[in-house]
Amino acid sequence: MRRTLAMLTLAVVAGIAGADETALTIYSSATPGAIPPEWYRPTPGQNRNGYNPYQQQIPGYAVVKQQRSIEIPTGRSEIQFTDVAAFIDPTTVSFKSLTDPEHTRVLEQDYRYDLIDLSKMLQRHVGNEVKVNGEMVTLLSVNPTGMLVKDASKEIYFVNGFGGVRMSEEMAEGLITVPTLAWDVVSDTGGQQDTRVTYQTTGITWWADYNLTFTPGKNANSGTLDVGAWVSILNQSGAGYEDAKLKLIAGDVQRAPQGGRGGAKGMMDPRMARMEMDSSAGFEEKSFFEYHLYTLGRPITIAENSTKQTELFEPAVGVPADKVLVYYGAPQLAYWTYGGSINTNRDLGYPTNTKVDVYLRFKNTKENGLGIPLPSGRIRVSQLDTADDSLEFIGEDVIDHTPKDETVLIKLGSAFDVVGERKQTDFRLDSKARWMEESFEIELRNRKDERVDVIVKETMFRWAQWTIKQCSEDYEKVDARNIHIPVTLEPGEERTITYTVRYTW
Repeated sequence: MRRTLAMLTLAVVAGIAGADETALTIYSSATPGAIPPEWYRPTPGQNRNGYNPYQQQIPGYAVVKQQRSIEIPTGRSEIQFTDVAAFIDPTTVSFKSLTDPEHTRVLEQDYRYDLIDLSKMLQRHVGNEVKVNGEMVTLLSVNPTGMLVKDASKEIYFVNGFGGVRMSEEMAEGLITVPTLAWDVVSDTGGQQDTRVTYQTTGITWWADYNLTFTPGKNANSGTLDVGAWVSILNQSGAGYEDAKLKLIAGDVQRAPQGGRGGAKGMMDPRMARMEMDSSAGFEEKSFFEYHLYTLGRPITIAENSTKQTELFEPAVGVPADKVLVYYGAPQLAYWTYGGSINTNRDLGYPTNTKVDVYLRFKNTKENGLGIPLPSGRIRVSQLDTADDSLEFIGEDVIDHTPKDETVLIKLGSAFDVVGERKQTDFRLDSKARWMEESFEIELRNRKDERVDVIVKETMFRWAQWTIKQCSEDYEKVDARNIHIPVTLEPGEERTITYTVRYTW
């Protein structure tokens, strides 16, 4: 016997007035600064729903938790939630009664995404009659530019476009206007119950943007920074979230390959703590497993097809910073590997670089007004032009997730008035005795009217066993391949550094 279900349709839209509670936990795998501008904007007309064609490439996802109070009939019924995120992962959906979980059970759940559009309606009625420009004709075929039809006189012709098509409501039967979640629910008690729906969706991500203002100190090698941070949330998931409780996960969270669809489901506690939120409260950070969790202390509305920005933490003012100049005469050597054998090519490492790179360095400590885990993000640095009190951009870089008490190093560009020159002055090889010596001369020229500190970086790239036989300046061996030679240059000074390295094998 065919069963009959009492039908209860409940339209729950993340973003409608009167919604009970929505929580959103967003995970990101976005490379800072790597999201192109065209991903920010929806592009109507490029597909049937007008969604941005880049949505499914957006590097992130979210766990959406919606808590609603609804009337559930006693016995068996169907409950529908409409306008869920368009890029929902249906394998992650769960529906649960919080009021009476023992006596209210889900027998089946269904994700319906067969959305209505003109092409589907026409394709389903090829061979039947439709009204075109006021005339009933038989529809023979459909393509993107128009239709092939046959009229009452059996004349066959092509109709360009679809502007004159009129169809009855019955022709759309079985199609839906929005993605819909449906549950076949049986309840022994029925009545008004608090329920929770949880699912994952793609098409949404977040990242951190840092805005720094540098104030030079009394000398050219130090100063202070004002550090501000903002969270940017890109929502192309196909749904909006009004007055949502927002959490952000910072860290490298493993997900199963696509097709396995693992990830955050089961990792996050789905319980939604009811709490009074201060309308001006910012993010509260805490350790969470091996990641960091940032919880916004106030509700937030994230509209569909939008980029939302909110402050990550209150600006830190007057953070001590050092300006670091680094001369790396042969940066290509940083990527050279031994390959299991010593390299005896005397010309390897040329041509050389003349640019001196500029960095800003500061400590992420509580004493400096920071001391909080910094999510990966893009850092933009400006400096005040005192002539007109305007901020001028001086460079940007990206940082990885940075724990508290660690050093942040920001590359801003290359110095204009400090240059370097590196050349090989000697090369000797004795294959029988299994040794090789190489000598270099590095010239630094300071064309500024102030003293500068420069770190000369050199890589020992030919073999793992090496010793510095001679160096005209003090140096530091920083790791198994590199040395740093710190040099202070007076205004207008030119300095020549020499060193010899001996390899043995």
